[in-house]
Amino acid sequence: MTKPENELTWKDLEIGCIVTEPGNAGQYRTGDWRSQKPVHNFDRCIKCGLCQIFCPEGCIEQNTEGYFEANLFYCKGCGICARECWTKVITMVDEEE
Repeated sequence: MTKPENELTWKDLEIGCIVTEPGNAGQYRTGDWRSQKPVHNFDRCIKCGLCQIFCPEGCIEQNTEGYFEANLFYCKGCGICARECWTKVITMVDEEE
C-alpha cells in the first residue's frame, strides 16, 4: 500500500516539530481521560487557593463566590488537589458517581 504524495507519516516528521497550531491545548477535552473526579464541600473551604497552586493542569478556577473548583473539562483526576487541601474540602470519587 502506498501513501498519497502529500501525506506525511510519523517517520517524515522532524524531531521536535509541532504538528498542530501552537497553544491549542485548550481545545482538547482532557477531562475525558480521568477515572476519578474531585468533589468539593464548600462548607469547610477557607478559600486559601492551595488546590489551585498545586494543580499540575492549572484547571482549578475561582468562582464568583471566591471558592476554588476544578474545571472538569480539563481535570484529569490526579487527586493532587485533594491531597494538598489541608481542610479536606476536596474528596476524589469514582467518575461513575
